[in-house]
Amino acid sequence: MRLPIFQVDAFTDRVFGGNPAAVCPLKAWLPDTVMQRIAMENAVAETAFFVPRGRDYEIRWFTPEIEMDLCGHATLAAAHVIARHLDRSVESIRFHSNSGELLVRIDAESITLDFPSRKPEPARAPPLILEAFHSKPVEVLKARDYVLVFEDEATIRSLAPDRNLLDRINLDPGGVVATARGRDVDFVSRYFTPQASIFEDPVTGSAHCSLVPYWAEKLGKESMVAMQLSPRTGTLYCQQRNDRVLLSGKAVTYLEGHLTLHPDD
Repeated sequence: MRLPIFQVDAFTDRVFGGNPAAVCPLKAWLPDTVMQRIAMENAVAETAFFVPRGRDYEIRWFTPEIEMDLCGHATLAAAHVIARHLDRSVESIRFHSNSGELLVRIDAESITLDFPSRKPEPARAPPLILEAFHSKPVEVLKARDYVLVFEDEATIRSLAPDRNLLDRINLDPGGVVATARGRDVDFVSRYFTPQASIFEDPVTGSAHCSLVPYWAEKLGKESMVAMQLSPRTGTLYCQQRNDRVLLSGKAVTYLEGHLTLHPDD
């Protein structure tokens, strides 16, 4: 069996930037074990699979280790594949997922994701997390992910968390977000996932479901520009809309081809 596959760099306008995601359009769902093995073979942060559902699509996301409940950059990548490769006339896409309906607006230059808001609440982080980050956060919050708020952008850039300590914690399916006000953008962040093959995620759309409501309240703004400060970097244009978060960004195709599955796979 030959299946189409794309690799897309999301939340960037250049190849080798943003966050790479693999995208596999399907006519029907494959067994979960097969999709998990494909994601492992792809060895990028997430692989998105989608199948048609009338005029809509069902979507699922797999890391090399687990199925995720929500993934921003791979949804952006999937929408990019549909709109830029499969149906250039489409102006909006509705995905059905384990996190509910996800609406996507297609514009000439960018793609906008309509995601659930996940406002983080004050929390106590496990001591191992605080020990691993060395620098002391000014606030600790939690939704799906732990959110560590630091004093400034320079601290975020200089973070070098101790992976050996973090890998002693299982936050499945979450991670640890480090964030601060930005110098040239509204806020910046980095994202780390204990026990994952990709320790620092380049650009994490789903984490912004928590970062946007936090910073919207803190800054008194509904529209913000965010930057994730991984080595690849990525830019997100964000809006807080009641119980929803709008995340806009660009994407670029790196690879288009086919993968081959054999009957005993």
